[in-house]
Amino acid sequence: MAKSTFSGPVKSLSGFISAGNTAVVSLTADTTLSVDSHAGKILLCNDADGKFTLPSIVTTVPSDPTDPNQLNNLGASFTFVVVTAATDLDIKTDGTDKFVGIDDAATGKTFVSGATNDVMTLNGTTSGGVAGSIVKVTAIASAKYHVEAFLIGSGTLVTPFADA
Repeated sequence: MAKSTFSGPVKSLSGFISAGNTAVVSLTADTTLSVDSHAGKILLCNDADGKFTLPSIVTTVPSDPTDPNQLNNLGASFTFVVVTAATDLDIKTDGTDKFVGIDDAATGKTFVSGATNDVMTLNGTTSGGVAGSIVKVTAIASAKYHVEAFLIGSGTLVTPFADA
């Protein structure tokens, strides 16, 4: 399907539905994600020690803001669902982009990312990553990915955020 664009507000009385066989992507090996192939989709993490790298955030304002081929990717969201329990699963940025926001663990424990954090490591126990854990990451500004998560872990929980 070709890319298309709308000029002005769009109203749908019945909503937009993202469903079908391409709405879910299984990640079975280390993957560098792209906006076209992964944003807005459910990403099933089926690699216990996978390294999943988010695309670089692009904030360049195009000369034609209605161009569907523009590279600006603000607002792109990536939703990870852990299917295979993590042992050393990483969700990481390009190193320049950083995480902001919080991770709300299953026990209600909250971890706030540090200003230099650019990787989340899930180990299936103390830093979360038991099957059923969910992480949503959204490009919100230059070099800033917002994180919201529901991580299931065991033992004394620790932050999943770190510097690469």
